[in-house]
Amino acid sequence: MRQEGVFSHVRRSMRMTAGQQRVWDTNWPELGRKLEELDGDVDLSQWFGREAPVVLEIGSGMGDATAQLARTAPEVNHLAAEVYPAGLGQLMLWVEKHELENVRLLHGDALDLLRDHLTPESLAGVRIYFPDPWPKKRHHKRRLVTPAFVELVASRLQPGGTLHLATDWQHYAERMLEICSAEPTLANQYDDWAPRPPWRPVTKFEARAHAEGRSCRDLIFTKS
Repeated sequence: MRQEGVFSHVRRSMRMTAGQQRVWDTNWPELGRKLEELDGDVDLSQWFGREAPVVLEIGSGMGDATAQLARTAPEVNHLAAEVYPAGLGQLMLWVEKHELENVRLLHGDALDLLRDHLTPESLAGVRIYFPDPWPKKRHHKRRLVTPAFVELVASRLQPGGTLHLATDWQHYAERMLEICSAEPTLANQYDDWAPRPPWRPVTKFEARAHAEGRSCRDLIFTKS
């Protein structure tokens, strides 16, 4: 059951550029799937065309970080879930430019994907970088990272799989730490905050946070 008012995204309008539309028209049939087109469990090995660990990125934005991660870890299958076609189109431009073969794209809400179309223990990792913080207290109920969400993510992780979160909002970071620490199947790899992994690309949200004087926090939990 969906948590009332909770989505893995904020609704906003984004138009595709001519280049994004071109790769959508030519490359989407191979690389992408729309959530409403899925029927039952997704066969990830068939979709990627190979057996390899799959990492799900929830909210891939404009795809630059996803593309960098895919380039540096070609042995991993990278599944990017995003609701905005422009972001997915831009990611496909990166895929085309760097000739990446280990990226697939899901257009739709990642909560529905996790709940309805991914089998238990099918993922080697889940990454959520700078989700919308909903900073106003009355909007906190709309935040993505809740106990029910973390329980769902944990159920889809393989033993040894990781949940990696990053945020630049202190209150949200503290709440993430509290929620993930309370999930019995997850263990914090560090006492509290993880050191910033050098391999995690600097996103525009992180750069803006630094410019505005906010510190960024990473959390890395492992499935037991």
